[in-house]
Amino acid sequence: MKFLIDNNLSPKVAEGLLRVGHDAVHIRGRNLAAAPDDLVLDTARVEGRVLLSADTDFGTLLAASGANAPSVLLIRRTSGRRADQVVGLILANLEAVADDLSRGAIVVLGEDWVRVRALPIIRGVSR
Repeated sequence: MKFLIDNNLSPKVAEGLLRVGHDAVHIRGRNLAAAPDDLVLDTARVEGRVLLSADTDFGTLLAASGANAPSVLLIRRTSGRRADQVVGLILANLEAVADDLSRGAIVVLGEDWVRVRALPIIRGVSR
């Protein structure tokens, strides 16, 4: 899977995903560390990458725009978690949500739970 790792996660997360065969790049590698969220989303969309972040603002932006891409994988409660723990959480759940991410979704991973919301998000409609 192709990932764009947001600035609020360590570049070591990209390195961990690369080690197991995923195409992962941190936004610092694209000179986007100070870029606004909409540019980060556009970059993920254009490059066909899943945006990996801890920032819930991306879900809000996707809902407001009605866009069906890019998919976003949100990691909750990252404070104090080492990069290898974040990678482990992703890998432990990736197979279960891979189809959702390929179709377009916001996937939220907690310590022991997963929430999936298909894109586009249409207000007042639950799928």
